[in-house]
Amino acid sequence: MDTLEIKTQTELAKRMGISKNQLSVLLSDSYEPIKSSVKKIADALLVPVDHIISPDTTVREELIGNGSDGDKVTDIELFAGAGGLALGLEAAGINTVEFVEFDRICCDTLKKNRPNWNVICADIHTVDFTPYNGKIDIVSGGFPCQAFSYAGKKLGFEDTRGTLFHEFARCVREINPKMFLAENVRGLVSHDKGRTLQTILAVLEDLGYDIQYKILNAAFYGVGQKRERIVIIGTKKGLGLKFTFPEPEKEMTTLRQALKDCPKSEGVEYSAKKKAALSLVPPGGCWVNLPTDIAKKYMGKSYYSGGGRRGMARRISWDEPCLTLTCSPSQLQTERCHPDETRPFTVREYARIQSFPDSWDFSGSIGDRYKQIGNAVPVEMARRIAVQIKKTILDSRKS
Repeated sequence: MDTLEIKTQTELAKRMGISKNQLSVLLSDSYEPIKSSVKKIADALLVPVDHIISPDTTVREELIGNGSDGDKVTDIELFAGAGGLALGLEAAGINTVEFVEFDRICCDTLKKNRPNWNVICADIHTVDFTPYNGKIDIVSGGFPCQAFSYAGKKLGFEDTRGTLFHEFARCVREINPKMFLAENVRGLVSHDKGRTLQTILAVLEDLGYDIQYKILNAAFYGVGQKRERIVIIGTKKGLGLKFTFPEPEKEMTTLRQALKDCPKSEGVEYSAKKKAALSLVPPGGCWVNLPTDIAKKYMGKSYYSGGGRRGMARRISWDEPCLTLTCSPSQLQTERCHPDETRPFTVREYARIQSFPDSWDFSGSIGDRYKQIGNAVPVEMARRIAVQIKKTILDSRKS
């Protein structure tokens, strides 16, 4: 209740949709818990039922196992979002025992699609990972990148305090997993002349891990999208863990392959002005294909700026991957127009381009759904990375 700033039992009762007297009965020592009523408390507090029934037992032992033999590989995921990375790990046969996510709409998406998942919808700063110490194989997550202050700093763990990377590193320190997987935007490599990445790698290495990283383009890993991301892998020193990144395909996955038999769904529309301009652009083309007067009017001051600006007024071709999806499908600088129809991609097409299964249902408004998909880790790329991680851990157990 403190974490969620619920100050009184009256407020908690209101969230549960019951009276204060009914809540008093539920909480009395003489009350024999009824599962459905206890679930109401758990749902109101955004925690699993077993945290309410037995608050000292926060580790799901039945999911963790003994972590030393067999083929069960366990994970804790941070910044889970709408489930792109989570689905990739699941498809690779990895058991994630806890998903931490702050955004309530993303949490609803996860719970709706996987009711059995242990989703912790909370500020990561308030989450204690120490009960999992030594019991989990992997920590995974795509932490948002924030700048660090360098003036007079030693650039160690404490220097990252206040950033979400600090929370990722804290989780690794408290759990001490065999491996970790961190994903971020390609721009992290050059951020602040590379010093941000240097700090991140130094902190993770100081926690006792050998580090390797690589820029992966999702289009070479079964995803119909040119989406470049840095993937950082850590392996615990002294365990003989030998990780290799998945091999890229020789050819990129095209939009045609990604959207084959894609089910229909709702989507946003372009404004009349934007639609009139984009109707003049051929598949694979962009603003350079517009008549000069129309291009100047459409682009405004951007027409005179430097750079290629090939994302502006861009219509994707069937036989190429889509450009990187953003959180909004119709922004001026990053249009991704359908090859045949003058419209943005629908929600379901957006999800296909990110390699989500058609059965995955996104919560919230249409804008919320586009945002969740645009922020996600491509599922198929995540699966291929996860396959290699699981192989690394299982091979180390055999040897």
